[in-house]
Amino acid sequence: MFMLKNHLKLYRVQAELSQEQLASILGVRRETIHFLEKGKHVPSLELALKISRFFKVTIEDIFYFED
Repeated sequence: MFMLKNHLKLYRVQAELSQEQLASILGVRRETIHFLEKGKHVPSLELALKISRFFKVTIEDIFYFED
């Protein structure tokens, strides 16, 4: 079974942003960022696009599948 993983925390930390700051920028709650980083939430396509556009990378650079 494939699991959706991500590098969101890496990108957020490199940008020197807190979870709260990134959440505010993306228009979501801090808990959403927390659960995404922990792999306990799968983002909508809209949110995945917002995240990738904010960091100026592809969706695949942040989100990937692992078995």
